[in-house]
Amino acid sequence: MAFGLSKPGTRHCELSDFPNDWVGWLEPGVEVEGKMKVAGGLIRLNSFFKGEIVSEGSVVVHDQGEVEGNIQCRVMSITGKVKGTVHAKERLEIKESGSVVGDIYTSCLLVDPGGFFDGQCHMPSPEPVIQAPNGVDSQEHICASTAETRPTRKQEEKDGHL
Repeated sequence: MAFGLSKPGTRHCELSDFPNDWVGWLEPGVEVEGKMKVAGGLIRLNSFFKGEIVSEGSVVVHDQGEVEGNIQCRVMSITGKVKGTVHAKERLEIKESGSVVGDIYTSCLLVDPGGFFDGQCHMPSPEPVIQAPNGVDSQEHICASTAETRPTRKQEEKDGHL
């Protein structure tokens, strides 16, 4: 049932039963189309959603959840189905029964055995860590070391070094 309501004869879920960061959930039997904006916290989708989701928090597409559209969030966990582009700033988890068909943009991707992904994964390049040699603490050395350039992957491919 939608919004935490339960069928007669089953335990009624209270908002206090869920973690403090939960801001909402949609359960089977609910179909939503449009744009969802969530300022923060966790939203759980266990129903059908078509459109765009923009969240500063976490998005969970649960077992019976299906999303068709684009999703932008901080952290995402999928045990249901997603068809579209996913931008997860910090982490994207595709669990055992989860499925993503579309492009992914994230800095951390976890795919459990049995999870399915068909698309392209785009991950930002990690920032280089610059360490000064022992005994050198000057900013001059750090700035000078960042001035060194390495050929890009495209340059190496062009030059035939890959």
